[in-house]
Amino acid sequence: MTDNPIPAPIEKPDPKTLFLRRVWIVYFLLIAAGVAVLGKIIHIQSVQGGELLHKSEKATIKYGAIEPVRGNVLAYDGTLLATSVPIYDFRMDVASKNIPDSLFYTRVDSLSKGLSILFRDKSSADYKKLLISERRKKNRYLLVKRNVDYNTVARLKHLPLLELGQNKGGLILVQKSSRKMPYGLLARRTIGYEIKEENLFVGLEGAYRNELQGVTGRMWLQRISGGEWIPLNDNDRIEPRNGKDIVTTIDIHLQDVAESALMSHLKNHNAEQGCVILMEVKTGAIRAIANLQRLPDGTYDERYNYAIAESIEPGSTFKLASIMATIEDGLVDIYDTVTVGKGSMNYYGKDMTDVHAMPREKLSVLEAFELSSNVGISRIIHDAYKSTPEKFINRLYSFSLNKPLGIEIQGEGNPNIKSTDQKNWSKLSLPWMSIGYELTITPLQTLTFYNAVANGGKMMKPMFVAEIRETGKHSKQFEPVVINKKIASAGTLAKARKLLEGVVKEGTAKIPFKNSAYTVAGKTGTAQIAKGGRYNKRNYNASFVGYFPADDPAYSCIVVVNNPAGGTIYGSSVAAPVFRELADKIYATNLSLRDETETQADTLTHDEANQLVTIPHIRTARYADIEVIKDHFGFDTDTASREADWVTVTGTENQVKTQPRRFIENLVPDVIGMTARDAIYLLEKSGLKVKIEGCGKVKKQSVRPGSRALKGDLISLKLSNA
Repeated sequence: MTDNPIPAPIEKPDPKTLFLRRVWIVYFLLIAAGVAVLGKIIHIQSVQGGELLHKSEKATIKYGAIEPVRGNVLAYDGTLLATSVPIYDFRMDVASKNIPDSLFYTRVDSLSKGLSILFRDKSSADYKKLLISERRKKNRYLLVKRNVDYNTVARLKHLPLLELGQNKGGLILVQKSSRKMPYGLLARRTIGYEIKEENLFVGLEGAYRNELQGVTGRMWLQRISGGEWIPLNDNDRIEPRNGKDIVTTIDIHLQDVAESALMSHLKNHNAEQGCVILMEVKTGAIRAIANLQRLPDGTYDERYNYAIAESIEPGSTFKLASIMATIEDGLVDIYDTVTVGKGSMNYYGKDMTDVHAMPREKLSVLEAFELSSNVGISRIIHDAYKSTPEKFINRLYSFSLNKPLGIEIQGEGNPNIKSTDQKNWSKLSLPWMSIGYELTITPLQTLTFYNAVANGGKMMKPMFVAEIRETGKHSKQFEPVVINKKIASAGTLAKARKLLEGVVKEGTAKIPFKNSAYTVAGKTGTAQIAKGGRYNKRNYNASFVGYFPADDPAYSCIVVVNNPAGGTIYGSSVAAPVFRELADKIYATNLSLRDETETQADTLTHDEANQLVTIPHIRTARYADIEVIKDHFGFDTDTASREADWVTVTGTENQVKTQPRRFIENLVPDVIGMTARDAIYLLEKSGLKVKIEGCGKVKKQSVRPGSRALKGDLISLKLSNA
């Protein structure tokens, strides 16, 4: 039997010893961690410090933008159409070290009361609570009010504490700008706007955005709590360069008349929308352009540039191009006859009808045009070109009717005058195109064609901007641009003008221009509008396009009214009256459109004319010269124009009445009615060279008043020989 030894008992460690052992382990681990952290700190400072500091500064400091002041949009005489008005974010350094507690708490009550009265958005108690709370939070960039206008800022600077300025009073003003249109609705869509975030560049604001926006400046900015960026200092600051001004061709007075006349007639006829464009014949300068559409609440606003962008079937206003094609191709003369029968014609199974009964079954081409016979015009074109329709299309193309005008404003509608090789060409296309259907063209493109007829065949590109100015000085001048030097022969153009004059004298536009003091040439149009691909007798465009005075055209104009709903749909009743109202205004205020005998007859009674034997009749002169004449002849003058340099003069039996006459820098002055001496003085002052023919007072000037005065240009004056 083997004895098994008894194992020795296991000795348990002393609890105190075990605890101390663990404490030492933790202690050494903490020391190791501390050494590691210290080593990392040393490594960061010595190796990575520069890089991390740069990243930190980059996150809190940036070289930010200083936005320039956007340039102005001006009317041709310098009147503001759009401008940038300064607005400010009002902030306050309520925790500034330069504002001791004694000063802050002494004035916080009166400051709070002033802010409450000025802004009317919080009580004085609320403002006081805000200011004290933010001071305790040490807020050095407290936003108090956004978008404060200049006049309010001026009052703000006089409030308690803020009157001490930025350093001692904590006033911080962050300037921005807001775009304003002083004349509101007038030409608003043509002036346009820019929204960079949405990539929207509308009208002239969009077309000339590079010139208007200027050059951005730079300065250092620092980010503070709340993500706000504040100016850091003026070191390395680059000042912005403000935008340039663009001088448009718009005449604000004529724009007002155009818009008012259009608005009135749209309301009278409860029409959906309408447009009017006034163009200067010789230059293509757009003097007025208005677009209005009816809103759901029944009011009218300018939301879409219908005149430029909407390509529509023009209807009867296109008949001029159709007849001019046959005349130019030697196929028809205006005194040839055409059979209109009973006012209906069937083309390949589809009826063409006249809106009104014709006086006879046979009419001259001139009569068919004057009375706007659909049957007559379509038959002329169909008979002339049915074997060679492509010849008709090519002739229309030679009039530059198939190409956009290339204006600087975005969104011009493309004309669509289809050719014979297109899939949608049919036997019906020729007769229907001849009266303005199965083709589309914008109102501005139609006007440009008519303007070319008035301008001796020279087609001018519509001109919206006359010059660019920088800090008030000329930077760039724009000259008129010719699109087509001669759209047709002189013989064709002479007959075309006779056709248009006939419409007003004997045709569809006779009534709206009855008893007019000036001659007008033009064409009415009433076109059905296709809805859902089908025409109906409920939707129409009524239009009138032409020029005046007919014997010496100065202005061309088009009016289009969409969907008149007041019971009248015809261009003669809906559109022509707008044309008449605008033309009347121009004629009444522009002496250069009227000859001397006519203007004297308008302003002088029989007794006044007799006074000319003893009192010289001077239409325009310096006021100082009128005073000398008054003293010599012993008659009275009014004092209304005493402060004016130049005046327009009318006479009465006992008194000479005067009105101030304004001459605009860089524009050719109106010298009609002046003595040769005064006219030469003014014209040479404008930089022009003057050629005189005859003697007496100025009866006619070769360069139209209001045109750009280019230094060294020649202007001829024809005197009255009296």
